[in-house]
Amino acid sequence: MTPALLPKILVICGPTASGKSELALQLAREIDAEIVNADSMQVYRGLSVGTAKPSFEQLQSIPHHLIDIADPDQPFSAADFITAADTAIRDISIRSKKVIVAGGTGLYIRTLLKGLIDTPSDTEIRKILKEEADKFGSGAMLERLREIDPELAARLHPNNLVRIIRALEVYKLTGIPLSSYQHSHSFNERHYNALQIGMLTERSQLYQRIDMRVERMLREGLFDETRELLKMGFTPELKPLRSIGYKEAVAYLEGSISMEKAVELIKRNTRHYAKRQLTWFNAEPGILWLEYPEKFVTIRTTVIDFFDGQKE
Repeated sequence: MTPALLPKILVICGPTASGKSELALQLAREIDAEIVNADSMQVYRGLSVGTAKPSFEQLQSIPHHLIDIADPDQPFSAADFITAADTAIRDISIRSKKVIVAGGTGLYIRTLLKGLIDTPSDTEIRKILKEEADKFGSGAMLERLREIDPELAARLHPNNLVRIIRALEVYKLTGIPLSSYQHSHSFNERHYNALQIGMLTERSQLYQRIDMRVERMLREGLFDETRELLKMGFTPELKPLRSIGYKEAVAYLEGSISMEKAVELIKRNTRHYAKRQLTWFNAEPGILWLEYPEKFVTIRTTVIDFFDGQKE
């Protein structure tokens, strides 16, 4: 399908604390749009403070989709995101509203726009690889991947054990490096005609915003929220509780680190995460990087032109 015939969506992406939600809300009011969340942690119920979810007032003023749709112990994958996002976008479009997809989970945005790779899987092989990772460590697994797929290994952090194991699993099943599989099998079919706007922020200013956000989360009760999740029976091993903010809060609540150390780690780990997000999005083609709020007039004009048909 040609771009002109594809459904139009606006995608607002970038690192954490760069102003994505604020821009999405401001634009939604001006162009009569609804917002589809593309943050992998905001889909979980009960995780509000630590994921910087929109406030109750913001959710009341502009309809948001894909927020609070899964329990913390419920698996939620990129495939689940695509299914839910496609449904939401279709529903919004039927009601003649414009669509804004906003979030910082790069894989969610990429797969929404370009589709998932249909690679084979084998739970038994994955189990064996996980046992080997427990025995030898994630660094050793990454080195093993580097021998068979140096291109993908160069893009992965040693702590990203899920993707390392997945790449090793695909190679064991097919004998083909996952990076080659990606190049030849997918990410070539467009599902939407998307205008992608990236939040351009000077690095020191971004880090200042991150520190301010963490301080705000503490005032709003991040530790209390984490304590309540644990009381509800959600274990620290669950993916949402291993995310930044919650894993440090759990360590503090369990007494393994001080509150001061927890705060320090949250800020540091969030900065590292922002750097990884920037690396991901900088490698994605077609993103228009603009400062907000400094360039809001330019952003608004570009968005209006896009939806009015002057940009295909």
